[in-house]
Amino acid sequence: MKAMILAAGLGNRMRPLTDHTPKPLLCAGGKPLIEYHLENLQRAGIREVIINLAYLGEKIRAHLGDGQQFDVNIRYSTEPEPLETGGAILHAIDLLGAEPFLLINGDVWCDLEFAQFIQQPFSENQAGHLLLVPNPRFHPQGDFALAENGQLLDDPDKTHPQRFTFGGISLLKPELISEYPGKRQKFPLVEVLRRAINHQQLSGAVHRTHWSDVGTPERLQQLEQYLLQHSTTPV
Repeated sequence: MKAMILAAGLGNRMRPLTDHTPKPLLCAGGKPLIEYHLENLQRAGIREVIINLAYLGEKIRAHLGDGQQFDVNIRYSTEPEPLETGGAILHAIDLLGAEPFLLINGDVWCDLEFAQFIQQPFSENQAGHLLLVPNPRFHPQGDFALAENGQLLDDPDKTHPQRFTFGGISLLKPELISEYPGKRQKFPLVEVLRRAINHQQLSGAVHRTHWSDVGTPERLQQLEQYLLQHSTTPV
């Protein structure tokens, strides 16, 4: 199995921290966020890693190199500009191959072990499996509704009693992106996910321990405090 880490964002909400440092290289608990992902991938036995680059991308390449220090093989997908999440995957589709791959947002942290998450079996009709988390205070209505059987549901009015936030970690079949009728150079992954939900092709599982979307300096500081207080094995 291969993995792709999304690392090309501008990090506008993190300024001024991201004026000169790409968000995946911001440190928490003494190491850059993206290193937690690489270490977790190595523990899971995933050695082939694709990282997309745009904003300050050369700093990420210079820091991580070919991945040898993490016992993984890193290949880079360089974008002319940030292509959003869907466009980034499409741009890297030839590197990803034909099998389901693990997709990871470079700016999340959680104590999930990838080795556990990638055990999810795929049915013939299934195109993806998403990590969900209880809705944080900054996103109280969540992203998706979840049925008791683990199927993600279309809930445009946001009235379903079981709504959760997408945790930025997923298992996806490449054809979910490559065969998306609305694909274009720049587009968000959420478009694709919502279409797949309408076709009953996505499942989800709720992760209820620690997860952080490191989207603001305040949340980065909260994560720093958490890591200082807890000795866990993080993503």
